[in-house]
Amino acid sequence: MMRMQPSAAFTDAPVSADRSAVAIELSDVSVTFGRGERAVPALATTSLKIGDGEFVALVGPSGCGKSTILRLVAGLVQPSTGVVILGGREVAAKALRIGMAFQNPTMLPWLTIEQNIMLPLKIVEPYRSQFGKLKRTKFRDKANALLEQVGLKGFGRRFPWQLSGGMLQRANLCRALIHEPRMLLLDEPFGALDQFTREELWSILQELWILHRPTVLLVTHDLREAGFLASRICVMSARPGRILDDRAVAFARPRTVAMTFEPDFVALNQRLRAFIVGEHNAAQPAGADHA
Repeated sequence: MMRMQPSAAFTDAPVSADRSAVAIELSDVSVTFGRGERAVPALATTSLKIGDGEFVALVGPSGCGKSTILRLVAGLVQPSTGVVILGGREVAAKALRIGMAFQNPTMLPWLTIEQNIMLPLKIVEPYRSQFGKLKRTKFRDKANALLEQVGLKGFGRRFPWQLSGGMLQRANLCRALIHEPRMLLLDEPFGALDQFTREELWSILQELWILHRPTVLLVTHDLREAGFLASRICVMSARPGRILDDRAVAFARPRTVAMTFEPDFVALNQRLRAFIVGEHNAAQPAGADHA
């Protein structure tokens, strides 16, 4: 059995904000939805830096702003205050290649898996201008090479309704990576799957990250998933969300599912849970029933 690095799983000191190559930066960002009496603060003033090629997981209670941060980075939500910078530029200044995968794979049922995977190539430059010429050669080979990497060799000509949920999420990861994104945004991509399928896909995603090295921001409620995949874990408070803790995870790679049951990994999960449960209890109204 592969053993974890002793005593370095969850470092005692917070992660330094100084990184030579910053891929994602949130500088004093906050988000409030609505105005006046109907205003709902979703994210308190937050600053966060993610280095190029890092794998960062956001964990915390439901509604704490994890997905809001993801949408800020994707440019789907505008900050109420502060600025979001990707690759040294504001999000709105110039689009970067970003891959995204959500809990629902959302494959188009009338297209084959191969065709679904190649959809970003019809949208994102420089592939868009080349798609008509290369789709039957270079791009199709590229799609099928990714399918082989995730264990779906030979399934490119199948339709989405012919694949299981776990197989669709594998294809979904291929679609997120087909255009060689600099950043990969994952919003609970395995949340709807059974435990064994989730664990299998953790290993596949880890292999893809080691091979392609995009900067990854993962939103998850699964603390084992965060510890297995991430190089850093940010723990968020209840709404309005803020980052309570930001620590490096130094388990050796490649990580295995068996490692997640070893004492150091269990201690990591307990520490993460203590942050989240403690914050949740602190946020409860006085006299609330905690039974």
